Amino acid sequence: MTLDAPALPDPASADALRSDLADWTVDAVEAVVGDRAMRAFSREQVLPARVAARASSTPQATLTRLFLLGDPVATSALDAALPATGADGAARLGLVELSGGEARARVDLRPYAAIGEEGESRWWVASDQGEAVTGARLRADHVLGIGGASLTLAGMTMRAPVGRVLDLGTGCGIQALHAARHAEAVVATDISRRALAYAEFNRALNDAGAWSLREGSMLDPVAGEQFDLVVSNPPFVITPEGAPSFEYRASGVPGDGIVSTLVSSVGTVLAPGGVAQMLGNWEIRGESWDEPLEAWLAASPVPLDAWVIERDELDAAEYAETWLRDAGVTPERGRAEFDAAYQAYLTDFDARGVRAIGFGMVLLRRPVDGIPTLRRLEQHEGPLQEPFGGYLVSALAAHDRVVALSDDALLDTAWTAAADVTRESYGPVLQADPSHLLLRQGAGLGRSVSMDTALAGFVGACDGELTARQIAHALAALLDVSSGTMLAGLVPAIRELVADGFLA
Repeated sequence: MTLDAPALPDPASADALRSDLADWTVDAVEAVVGDRAMRAFSREQVLPARVAARASSTPQATLTRLFLLGDPVATSALDAALPATGADGAARLGLVELSGGEARARVDLRPYAAIGEEGESRWWVASDQGEAVTGARLRADHVLGIGGASLTLAGMTMRAPVGRVLDLGTGCGIQALHAARHAEAVVATDISRRALAYAEFNRALNDAGAWSLREGSMLDPVAGEQFDLVVSNPPFVITPEGAPSFEYRASGVPGDGIVSTLVSSVGTVLAPGGVAQMLGNWEIRGESWDEPLEAWLAASPVPLDAWVIERDELDAAEYAETWLRDAGVTPERGRAEFDAAYQAYLTDFDARGVRAIGFGMVLLRRPVDGIPTLRRLEQHEGPLQEPFGGYLVSALAAHDRVVALSDDALLDTAWTAAADVTRESYGPVLQADPSHLLLRQGAGLGRSVSMDTALAGFVGACDGELTARQIAHALAALLDVSSGTMLAGLVPAIRELVADGFLA
């Protein structure tokens, strides 16, 4: 096989393999290896799972040992685990190689499950084997499987029904599999032919409909087309010359050029109302972390709404250490190689005045009427509450509603406190009244808002029965302030609470 990737199965072979794998689920793997080993998996440690799986001879244990752990298994055991496909069929598909009565995996194949707005998804995803299994350095054109970044992007993607979706830099195709659940058409692109081969195999294995798979860089394969949703986990890792480079994480473009180009150009393929969601890194030179993002947005030929959330920020040394470790380059494995690559990172960043590197998520939207109304660039280091994609759908809808409402319309609406919102108060034990009042959100970003007495009283009365104006007049009388003062203070606060999802 010239691409050294799985062969595209015909429909009958795909049906047979899918039938064979039906009982090999995420839950089945956990039942084979146990909780301890599943936690170790997240740390890229496979030994605990090997110990547990070797004690079982079930078909699920055989598949787990072979495809997740890289253990050889008897050909007869694989025949039993894949009764419709057989060991010979798995070899013809490029999944295993057979020798001396044993089968060895040529790929990483694993079950995957996700629960989202569209219901539960269960798939099997093939990719290249990782270093934890092979014990060898990854090849330059390594096709990554389901990792933390791909799970983050899948979780933050809005799952409303849409027409056309573009998965830019599809890799093994996990984002395209998700998109196929709620899109009429899916286009998946990648610069790597091996990645496209894996994506096509995963599409066929999971009977995920017809995709258009296209080879090419960035937006070149879809120039002149429009999409309702673009998702991308681009190769954003900044990789200077002299540092280890892999296609799946490094674009070959200097610095953060791959992300800047995508942010400033993706609007050209968005249909009116279309949304782009992506992950990325950005280099920070001055004190303001969002300065480069503002410049990229200003360079877009299409005016865009923008919501950027920076999740983490590392200095140059921390960034270098993170990605060298990810590449398997550590002092323990070779001090000279590690020091040379580390120095390459520091020299590159220092030469360009980079003091830190930010990581986060970017949401861009092409306004239907061409006039942007959303520009939100914020930092958030806490956990994202699930399902985050659903939160973003609601948040954008709330933003659009607030923007469209006049002050009078806002005040004449009966608002209701969202079900996930709680109120907290605290202060000295012997103090009659609390020193601080907080409104805390359970969903989305888990925001908290500090309240004064008036705002606390307003939110506490938002049960959908009275309009904001009625509540404001009652509070004005209770607190002995003029109605005009109360209304003037509440209107901007209400707008912010609705936009952030505290009021519905």
